[in-house]
Amino acid sequence: MNHIKLFAVKFIGTLLLLYLILGFGFGMSFGNVFLITLVLGMIGYLGDVVILPNVNNTIATIADFATAFLIIYFMSFGVTTGEGWFMASFVAAVGVTIFEYFYHKYFKSAYNEVHHDEREGHPRDRAMQTEASEETSPYDPEDKDK
Repeated sequence: MNHIKLFAVKFIGTLLLLYLILGFGFGMSFGNVFLITLVLGMIGYLGDVVILPNVNNTIATIADFATAFLIIYFMSFGVTTGEGWFMASFVAAVGVTIFEYFYHKYFKSAYNEVHHDEREGHPRDRAMQTEASEETSPYDPEDKDK
């Protein structure tokens, strides 16, 4: 359930941002902005789940800029007619990158809360752990009487 909430926050934030930049700023239709946001959101969320827990926020944000720029550029070039989509894609990618920087902080805190028990186990489970030793046999190999 928390994945749905995290994806919804990412999708709605990106949709609003891209519609402001691409829709009002560069005249792209809402349907095209919605389609670009859907593809960008799915690929970006997959990256957030797989990559973000293993790297820091700066590296993930740089990767998001590259991903956003490429997806926005090629999709806007494919779904619309006209020229000038390089600058529109660059401006939109910068906007998405700024949003992603703050979203990553939110994502890490929310994702860590959900997966805390999976990583470290429940505190009551740790109270029932057993000891482990280096011995492989209960018999002493130097004791020849047995």
